Amino acid sequence: MKLEVFDNPAPERDYEIIHENTEFTSVCPKTGLPDFGTVIVRYIPDKLCIELKSLKYYFFEYRNKGIFYEAVTNKILDDLVECCKPREMEIITIWKVRGGINSTIKAVYK
Repeated sequence: MKLEVFDNPAPERDYEIIHENTEFTSVCPKTGLPDFGTVIVRYIPDKLCIELKSLKYYFFEYRNKGIFYEAVTNKILDDLVECCKPREMEIITIWKVRGGINSTIKAVYK
């Protein structure tokens, strides 16, 4: 799925956009079991904003993908930065408890 963008309606101003996907899933590459988490996308757009339907389908691509928490967080950041070239972006992933441990991963682009 190709990420789509649209023109920022207020490129002269810094403002923050926050998108939360509370139903993100991927697969643990070690066990093959599903991982469940929340992905928070926070960014200050420059000329382009991310279109939400394409973002939703982009996230769906991870449902059957074996990938560690750290890798998926950084991959999402890289892909979204490439797509919309924001002034700043932060990706936070918050993972459900597994084996008594929950994890939060944060990757930042400035």
